Amino acid sequence: MSDDQQWKSPSGPPIAPVIPPVVPLAAPPAGSIPGGFPTAPTAPPGWTPPPKPGLIPLRPLDLGVILGAAFRLLRRNPRPTFGVALLIQSVLLVVSLGLFSLAAIFTFSRLDFSSSADQSTISAGNAGILILATLVAVALSFVSSALLQGIIVIEVSRASLGEKQRLPQLWRRARGRIGALIGWTAIVAVAVTIALSLLVGIIVLLVTTLGTAGIVVGVLVGLVGGLGFVALALWLSTKLAFVASALMLERLTIRQAITRSWTLTRGYFWRTLGILLLVAAMLQVAQSVISAPLNFLAQFAVPLIDPNKQTGPTTIVLIAAFGVLALIISLVFSSITSVVQTATTALLYLDVRIRKEGLDLDLARFVEARQAGESTIRDPYLPAPTA
Repeated sequence: MSDDQQWKSPSGPPIAPVIPPVVPLAAPPAGSIPGGFPTAPTAPPGWTPPPKPGLIPLRPLDLGVILGAAFRLLRRNPRPTFGVALLIQSVLLVVSLGLFSLAAIFTFSRLDFSSSADQSTISAGNAGILILATLVAVALSFVSSALLQGIIVIEVSRASLGEKQRLPQLWRRARGRIGALIGWTAIVAVAVTIALSLLVGIIVLLVTTLGTAGIVVGVLVGLVGGLGFVALALWLSTKLAFVASALMLERLTIRQAITRSWTLTRGYFWRTLGILLLVAAMLQVAQSVISAPLNFLAQFAVPLIDPNKQTGPTTIVLIAAFGVLALIISLVFSSITSVVQTATTALLYLDVRIRKEGLDLDLARFVEARQAGESTIRDPYLPAPTA
């Protein structure tokens, strides 16, 4: 073909251009945007997190929530919790020391002014006075423990609803139930005293009547009986852990509260026991860590100041200062311990009722009704009325 000749298309219909098919782009995977950048996971449609009006979320509680809420109670409302615990512990200590001091002064003065013929009678009377002072101190400890337990249980229940109440309000709610709580505390103390007395009495009887063989048998009985007593105490204390909460919140009698606690712990025994032991171990470790520096200083400070052990005024002041500081630390920590342990038990009680009875639904309805402005709202912790 020469340059002058022109090219002509062949005869026939025109050929349409071939266009490659369009492949649709794949949708980006969930949780990311184009380019591979992750996004926040989206909640399932229709799902909302459980409400948390106050101390705890209104759902079954896990270990972390229970531990966190028990310690957070101290910070959330410190005056009716830590403040009351510290006040009760301090008053109990001062009153107990005063009772024993007066009893000791009175008994020694009686011995000084008694004749030799009356020594046996005076000594027996002095022993009775000391026993009476001890019983009074123990009774005061029952009352103080019941007061603190009642206030903490009520505070946990109201804080779970988002309420922050002052001590007079908590006391009004606890009014009429403290007597039952004191009675329950006294029953527990008497039962423990009788059990220990029987064990010690059996050991003493074996040792005093069987001679050398009795000593061996007494030691074996002491070991086996001691382990059995600890196991029985752990079992019963766990099965009856919710008696105080049932007394205060459901306003039951002591007998009904015992039955209630026994029923609630069914199926949750090991969980309740494990959490209570874990909290007790944590508090014990924390107390050891806090008191260790003070003990270390006390061991080395006194010998450094008084290496010749002359016990001068400076040494006496230093020993007294260490004693006062140790007493203050003990009071503060015992107050924290009592609040945390009582709050943990109350939270476990709420958790079991949520899991078994759907208490979280009643609490949520109460919160919604209160926010709606309803004035007459039934207490959600009370047992359901029977038809």
